[in-house]
Amino acid sequence: MLQILQKIRRRTPLGWLQLSHDKGRLAVAIAGIAFADILMFMQLGFQASLYDSNTRVNRHMQGDIILISPKALNLQNTSSFARRRLLQAQDVPGVVSANALYISNLTWKNPQTKLTATVQVFGFDPDQPAFDLPEVNQQLHKLKIADTILFDRGARGTYDEAIAAVDAGEVVQTEAEKRTLNIVGIFELGASFGADASLMTSDQTFLRIFRRREAGSVNIGLLEIDPDYDVDAVAEQLRDYLPEDVKVFTKAEYVTFEENYWRVASPVGFVFGLGTAMAFIVGVVIVYQVLSTDVNAHLQEYATFKAMGYQNTYLLTVVFEEAIILALLGFIPGALLPIGLYQVAANATALPIYMTLSRARSVLTLTVVMCMISGAIATRRLQSADPADMF
Repeated sequence: MLQILQKIRRRTPLGWLQLSHDKGRLAVAIAGIAFADILMFMQLGFQASLYDSNTRVNRHMQGDIILISPKALNLQNTSSFARRRLLQAQDVPGVVSANALYISNLTWKNPQTKLTATVQVFGFDPDQPAFDLPEVNQQLHKLKIADTILFDRGARGTYDEAIAAVDAGEVVQTEAEKRTLNIVGIFELGASFGADASLMTSDQTFLRIFRRREAGSVNIGLLEIDPDYDVDAVAEQLRDYLPEDVKVFTKAEYVTFEENYWRVASPVGFVFGLGTAMAFIVGVVIVYQVLSTDVNAHLQEYATFKAMGYQNTYLLTVVFEEAIILALLGFIPGALLPIGLYQVAANATALPIYMTLSRARSVLTLTVVMCMISGAIATRRLQSADPADMF
């Protein structure tokens, strides 16, 4: 490949001259490649937002080691385990504290539109912070009052007036499970594919809302480890010490556990990956059609080169030059347009969708590979043909 690129630099840019000769065909080719790039950018953007949004809560949990039920699939399907496991965990050297986190989905009445909506509720002891969110931790004293909650500013849905009222110091009331809930504060976390909004409340209010839940059954255990101890070593001791009705993760392992669910077990992750692959194939077909048409249009010129003694390698560099030029020219609009589309999608879905440099590099690499594959396919007839047959 390096030798081909060096030859391209040393000779007349025949590939560019052939492409630019028919400007209409060049414009169509660039548009086709840009379309394939836009598809790849959007699929990869939604895929990244899937992983990012659904691991945001996990990444903000206040704990070095996380305990969950072996039946838990993800944060929306956590199952529960006995709270006494938290007391047992504190017997292991290095464990400073073990706090309980209750999680459940709640159908409530939107305080602004009065329509029902589903949100995710997190309950914990206000004296023992469960998240490293400054906005939440600064308002924990408010949660010590019964039936008070904190609401997520980044929620998906129509909540702007209610949020503005709370920001102005008002208490906004709503209803859920035949109880009146008081929104006394706002924090920002953001929606996800699994939940439109998040509520923070005390463990006592949580148990009042979900009357069938028992205080002795928790969804997640948050363990704080002494800084003088190695977290991985303590986690390994906990796995040996605790019964098999709990799973032990370091915080990084727990984030990976959540991401792997959405990457492997969830059909959503598969769909986005398949969409990216389909966009790549569409791009290969588009570029092949352009290069194949160009090769056929200049077949006699290529025959002349072969009759003059030029090797197939030289002819291959011409087509590869065209492929690289098309890749670069098509990538420019293909990378610029998704920036605006990401913003539109983020505003509509409240999901973290934005352009990243690493994604741009990945799509550029895929675009170049896509065009090179198309170029290699388009030159098969050219490499095998006899000069006399091409005149």
